[in-house]
Amino acid sequence: MKLEGCIFDMDGVIIDSAKYHYQSWKRMANMFGGDLTVEQNEKLKGVSRMGSLDFILKENGVEKSEEEKIELAKKKNQWYLELVGTLDQLDILPGVLSFIQKMETLEIPIALGSASKNAVTILKMMKVDHLFTTLVDGNSVEKSKPNPEVFLKGAAGLNIKPQNCIVFEDSSKGIDAAIAGGFIPI
Repeated sequence: MKLEGCIFDMDGVIIDSAKYHYQSWKRMANMFGGDLTVEQNEKLKGVSRMGSLDFILKENGVEKSEEEKIELAKKKNQWYLELVGTLDQLDILPGVLSFIQKMETLEIPIALGSASKNAVTILKMMKVDHLFTTLVDGNSVEKSKPNPEVFLKGAAGLNIKPQNCIVFEDSSKGIDAAIAGGFIPI
């Protein structure tokens, strides 16, 4: 194996924005008279926004039309963006920025492979989007993890084979996606 590139998930790997997702989904569950436990929230890691909303609705015994679901997803995203609005480079998890900069020095390209539809916005807010050769987020894919689509598109954007690429991931669905795509998961 020759290391030719790295792909990073964002939530829980580059920054700890997962807590903001949790707070926003919990608020949504509370809106329906329910709650969202930490254990339930673990099941949402790596899941798309609409998939997460479906989980919240099911757990709380609530049915909504597709139009209502779209509006609820927008509301959750608005709450999330309000919470992450103050993120900057100081919020990057320890060691990540220096590692990415080291890869840049070694001319090893870096990609983002995140299910988050806000990933590019957040990286721009933190002024680190320029460190990534290619950015693949939830707006760029049709299938969510454990499907490897997000990582395969990242590798294609880097023009490297999956077996020569490390994927940094924090969720079991993300690790499953990396393995399914033929990547080296960390």
